[in-house]
Amino acid sequence: MTRPLLLLAALPLFAALPASFEEHTIATALRGGYQVVVADLNHDGKPDLIALASGLPELVWYENPTWERHVIVAGQSRMINCTVVPVGGDPIPDIVLTSEFSNIAKQSSGVVSVLHHNGEPRQPWTIREIDRLPTSHRLRTMKIAGETVVVNAPLTAADAEPPDYRGRTPIVYYLPGEWKRHLLSDANEGLVHGIFIDGADILTAGFEGIFRFRLAKGGWTRTEIAKGDPAPWPKSGSSDIAVGHIAGDRFLAAIEPWHGNQVAVFRPKRTVIDDTLVDGHTILTADLNDDGSDEIVAGFRGGPHSVYIYYYDGGKWTRFPLDNGGMAAASCASADLDGDGRPDLVCIGTATANLKWYRNLGR
Repeated sequence: MTRPLLLLAALPLFAALPASFEEHTIATALRGGYQVVVADLNHDGKPDLIALASGLPELVWYENPTWERHVIVAGQSRMINCTVVPVGGDPIPDIVLTSEFSNIAKQSSGVVSVLHHNGEPRQPWTIREIDRLPTSHRLRTMKIAGETVVVNAPLTAADAEPPDYRGRTPIVYYLPGEWKRHLLSDANEGLVHGIFIDGADILTAGFEGIFRFRLAKGGWTRTEIAKGDPAPWPKSGSSDIAVGHIAGDRFLAAIEPWHGNQVAVFRPKRTVIDDTLVDGHTILTADLNDDGSDEIVAGFRGGPHSVYIYYYDGGKWTRFPLDNGGMAAASCASADLDGDGRPDLVCIGTATANLKWYRNLGR
C-alpha cells in the first residue's frame, strides 16, 4: 500500500521546511513486531530489511526493491534483538540473534546464537548457539580497540526481581570467530533498556539515567551523562537514547522513563519537548530535510500508537506526525532505501503487527 503523507499544510515559517513522506506497507501479520534492522543481505548494493517479531517463530528479511519475504531461520521463541556482523572474505554478513527473552530474569534463558548463510541468503541459514545470559536484550555491533565485536546488553541482572529490578546489570561482548563471552562492565544498577553505540563509546539508558562507557588504558570508565526523569525509582531515569547534532553542536535525545511518555533533549540541560507518548519505545536522529541539523524521530506502542518527527527551529522543537495511529512503533531505523540520496524511515509495529517504509520526498 502506498499513501502520501502531506506535511506542508498550515505550517509555521521554518528556516528549513519539514520533509514530506510517502508511506509503503511492506508487511503485515508480524505478531509482536519488535525490531527492524537495515542490512544488505544479498550483496546487491541495496539495503534490505530484517524484521524481528517476538510473537513469531521465524526471523525474516525483505529483499529490496520488491520486498519479497525470505525466512532466515525458523523454530525460534521470544526473539528480542539481532545485529549483523561483517565476515572477512564474505560479502554477506553473519547475524547474531538473542531469543528466549522475558522481563523476569528467572524466566529468561537469554539464548544468543550466530546465523550464517549457506551460499544462498534467500534460503534458510544455519544457526549455532554461543551463549545463554538471562534477559539478553540489546545486541549491537561496534569496534573495540580496532576489533569488530558484538555487544550484548541484558535488561537486568540475572537475579533481579520486578518491580525494582535491583542488581548489577552486565554489559558483555563477543569477538566473532571466538564467540566467547567477555565482561565489559557490571557497574550499571537496575534495569537498563537502551544502548547506543557512539563511535568508540557506549551509551546506556536505564533506571539510574544515561551513562557513557569509554575504553581507557586501565579498562572501561563509566561516566554519568544525565539522571533522566527525576521521579523515584523504578519510575526514574531513561529508556532509550540517541545522539544528534544541531548546526554541529551535539545533543542527546531520550525517551523517559522506562517505556515512558516523555521525549527529552539534553543540550546539555534536560528539556522535555513532548509528554504525550504512551509506552514510548524507539528514538533516533537523522537529517531528514537536508538542512545540516538532525531531527528526532520517536515512536510509541500504546494508546494511539504513532510516530512523530520533531524539527528544531532556533529556540523550539515542533512536532509533526509521521504516522498517526497506523504504527505501534517498537523500532525505527533510517536509511536511503531507494538510492535517491535522501534518508528514509522504516518502522515495525507491535500492536499493529506491521512493517512500513516511509519514503522521503524531500522538502
